[in-house]
Amino acid sequence: MPRALLLEALREVLDEARRAALETSAAPPSSDVLVEQAWSRVQAALRPPLRRVLNATGVVVHTNLGRAPLSRAALEAIALVAQGYSNLEYDLAAGARGSRHTLVSGLIRRVVGAQDALVVNNNAAALVLALGALAAGREVIISRGELVEIGGGFRIPDIMRQSGARLVEVGTTNRTYAEDFERAIGEQTALLLRVHASNFRLTGFVHAPGMEELAALARRRELVLLHDLGSGALLDTARFGLLHEPTPMESLQQGADLVCFSGDKLLGGPQAGILAGRADLIARLRRHPLARAIRPDKMTLAALAATLRHYLLGEAEREIPIWRMIAATPEVLARRARVLADGLAGLPADVGLIQGASAIGGGSLPGETLPTTLVALSWRRGTAGELAARLRQAEPAVVARVEHEQVLLDPRTVLPEEDPLLLATLRERLAMGEA
Repeated sequence: MPRALLLEALREVLDEARRAALETSAAPPSSDVLVEQAWSRVQAALRPPLRRVLNATGVVVHTNLGRAPLSRAALEAIALVAQGYSNLEYDLAAGARGSRHTLVSGLIRRVVGAQDALVVNNNAAALVLALGALAAGREVIISRGELVEIGGGFRIPDIMRQSGARLVEVGTTNRTYAEDFERAIGEQTALLLRVHASNFRLTGFVHAPGMEELAALARRRELVLLHDLGSGALLDTARFGLLHEPTPMESLQQGADLVCFSGDKLLGGPQAGILAGRADLIARLRRHPLARAIRPDKMTLAALAATLRHYLLGEAEREIPIWRMIAATPEVLARRARVLADGLAGLPADVGLIQGASAIGGGSLPGETLPTTLVALSWRRGTAGELAARLRQAEPAVVARVEHEQVLLDPRTVLPEEDPLLLATLRERLAMGEA
């Protein structure tokens, strides 16, 4: 170990021991204890900050756990470009400088039916770029019911202000009409904005103008219509017993000039923001100075291309992990839960199976759930919270739900090939001594 790292850890534990002794008048720890504490700090400093997690929460697109796991093809694509050089910005045919912005645009065009496309590092960046390039210093009209807050406390009005666009709110929280947009249009208006309410749902006495209505208005007044879709669903979610989530293909067919959406939510790829639509608008975005600051790296582009190919080949449901999870039937999940429960026999825990629900998560399809079978654990050597904490410290870590003094494990968000690893980890942690 590097001497400097060891010295720093030893000085830290010694300083803490001295302060504790002065404050409490208690005897200081032995030298063996101090050395052990220092060694633990050295190990912690060298441990990779990102650890593998088995997601047994039942939340498919779990924002805190890295959102969408990648397909095998996407992982192989990342490894291929990461281990050496690549044609990231080199045109191999011409033997001259190329552009990373053209590497994936063809795939996106084919999948969503757009004239052109651009990839940036996340969907919030995509929205900022679109507004900054197309409406800086001018007005953007949006319904009050769509002034949403996305993850981490970021709000659409704040994002719009950062872009330099001026926000014009129309309608009310629950009801907005195309006429509200039309009355607000003035000489300074540049853009009409629709933001899909992907992380909440308004019900009851509500109304919002259809995309076709806004598209006709935008064409008539020579304005740009931008639709922020958020989740990036490229398959019909209604096929899986869920509400239908709007797709980029539908928005473009209904007249949107530009759509933006995430790569790492329901699309099932790496973190990315995708802009697709009219070629002239994409060209303006590509030339904007901000496009360089928020451009994706080679590994993101490689993984995104591999993920998009699954859709082109009609194999997304079979190859992309989140769609495998969403498509898992209740019967298959019940069988997997039973195998997992049977494998925990003889350990100091009461194990049962209960019917439950999995959530889509990730700001997608709010309130929508899928039926599942949960493995319920009651640990005899400690509380449910203590067992959950012990599982989180395993290698790999296991994250589960805690409800009614039980640890609940949902097989939907654990890939079938991970079942043996999950079982081995549970057996090891349940068999440990007193907390």
